[in-house]
Amino acid sequence: MDLCVIVLLSLCGLLRGQDLKSLDDCCKDGKDRGQASQDCTSLPLISGSTTCRIAQEQCCATVLDDNICTSGINMAKDQGSCDGLLSSSTCETKTAKMCCECCSLGRAAQEQGLSCDLTLAVGYQCGVVSRACCVDRLPNSLTKPTPDLQPDAPNTEDLCKAAGCAQRCVNGTCLCSEGYKLKADKKTCEDINECLLGAHQCRAGERCINTLGSARCQREVSCGTGYELTDSNQCEDIDECETGTHNCAAEMVCQNSAGSFRCRPRMQCGEGFIQDALGSCIDINECVSVTGPCPAGHMCFNTVGSFTCQRQSVNCGRGYHLNAQGTRCVDIDECAGPDNSCDGHGCVNQVGSYRCECRSGYIFNSITRSCEDINECRNYPGRLCAHKCENILGSYKCSCTTGFKLAADARNCEDLNECESAPCSQECANVYGSYQCYCRRGYQLSDVDGITCEDIDECALPTGGHICSYRCHNTPGSFHCTCPATGYTLAPNGRSCQDIDECVAGTHACTESQSCFNIQGGYKCLSFDCPANYRRSGDTSRVDRADFIRCVKSCQPNDISCVLDPILSTSHTAISLPTFREFNKPEEIVFLRSSTPSPIPHMDTPEIVYDILEGNVQNSFDIIKRLDHGMIVGVVRQVKPLVGPVSTVLKLAMNYVTNGVVSHRNIINVHIYVSEFWF
Repeated sequence: MDLCVIVLLSLCGLLRGQDLKSLDDCCKDGKDRGQASQDCTSLPLISGSTTCRIAQEQCCATVLDDNICTSGINMAKDQGSCDGLLSSSTCETKTAKMCCECCSLGRAAQEQGLSCDLTLAVGYQCGVVSRACCVDRLPNSLTKPTPDLQPDAPNTEDLCKAAGCAQRCVNGTCLCSEGYKLKADKKTCEDINECLLGAHQCRAGERCINTLGSARCQREVSCGTGYELTDSNQCEDIDECETGTHNCAAEMVCQNSAGSFRCRPRMQCGEGFIQDALGSCIDINECVSVTGPCPAGHMCFNTVGSFTCQRQSVNCGRGYHLNAQGTRCVDIDECAGPDNSCDGHGCVNQVGSYRCECRSGYIFNSITRSCEDINECRNYPGRLCAHKCENILGSYKCSCTTGFKLAADARNCEDLNECESAPCSQECANVYGSYQCYCRRGYQLSDVDGITCEDIDECALPTGGHICSYRCHNTPGSFHCTCPATGYTLAPNGRSCQDIDECVAGTHACTESQSCFNIQGGYKCLSFDCPANYRRSGDTSRVDRADFIRCVKSCQPNDISCVLDPILSTSHTAISLPTFREFNKPEEIVFLRSSTPSPIPHMDTPEIVYDILEGNVQNSFDIIKRLDHGMIVGVVRQVKPLVGPVSTVLKLAMNYVTNGVVSHRNIINVHIYVSEFWF
């Protein structure tokens, strides 16, 4: 009976139900998306069925492969070379390169007068492409009827009946109609994909679409609004007026135009009216025209379809008088004569009036006949200065609040950059009207003055114990972590400690007769020998948490005591454990699986009983039995925390009990090394 120590458990798969949908619909959707050059591996599914998804992807991929192959065939025909496809290694380029080169083989065979049916061991698609390119260059296509054969002659009627041809028969030989080719059975015919073989006449901007026995070309770009695609693949204007697809009202007449139409009114309007968009006649207001229809001195009055003019009588107010024509009022310039009322001060004429003007910043007092200072700050609050306004004789002065300075226009205030004077101990950020001190990483702003930066002791923070795996050392503005002096190295993140595998690095001191076993923070030199009457099994392997050595019983002839010894095998294995920082539940550390299946009721099958014989330090371990996939598994668990460094040899027994008696047993010695660290 074989014994193995395993670590991983297999996962169980889940099955999901699938809905049904027509495979033709699924394939048609895939073809349409392939024609649109979509990614066939990430199509939006039209059904939850796996079969439908496969049909979608495969039909889409077939269309894409046909298009890619066609581009390769066209390159072979147009350029005579496939060198342009050698710079890439994508699947699309490989397919195009294969079709291009296979087409070149067919064309070369035709040029050398060889048969178009290749005898080379090439793939099916390569053979089809090669033959099509070879046939395409022959004077007469092989798909057309052979001229020297007369179909259905009276003397060959019996031959054709016996041949059982699907389409045509000549002298007992099956032939296909144009656009078809014979299948391998030489009787039935299949459609030729002219698009795949490049045997079409589609122009640039057109897409080849294969049909039964032929192919057609379709524009890749639509004609646009107001046009339709004809059978000749041309865009033709749609006469909306003739087809009745216009929206002209009953009182309007439809007039067709290129790509559109217009609605024109049936009724014509008379003089003085204008027609609106709906064909209605509306009155024209001639009085609002730029030139004006009435002569000078007259007023215009609009009427329906016309207007009238009436002479106006003008009464001018104070400061105005009639012009020479008597048509309108004009301003009187009171300052023009010497007898103005400004008493020697400046006189400024205004429309309909005048005023006396003092120097800037003063106002004329008509009672005192003197110029008095104007308090601009009081008269125009908030309009002269951005912040503060101070009145002075004949003018005013602006000033700014703290954190700002006067701008070049002496009215507005702009932010003062206090950081230019370096008020902070480390970094300064200017803000609008003030500034803010901040510190570099690893420092914090002092609560006393808000200017000085103080070092942060990261190691003393509440989370400081989790910053470093082992020890934290504070430095000005930062910190650094250290690991134990031996057995560990600092990880690239500068915080975690990584175990050094001395066995892999070759830095151990084990002899050639010993096996190096890496443990957390060090290594052990192990040497296991089989006891008397036991020999080493050839199937032992040396891997972590697996057997180092397995010894099976090998008795000498006539050694009765050896034969009666119930121990069939003894094994040694080793395992390295950390000191668990948080021990909340049992930790499963070793799995013992027997090749014996679960006992069947009412049958004389041995029962497997697991037991811990020695080495259970502080009763920190137990072993339970578990059924896994029909097999009995013994699970060794750590049920209590152990603070390292601790090493022990846990001696386990796998007893096979039949009718309450131990028939035989296997001994497993698990060498457990508990590190003093949790990492």
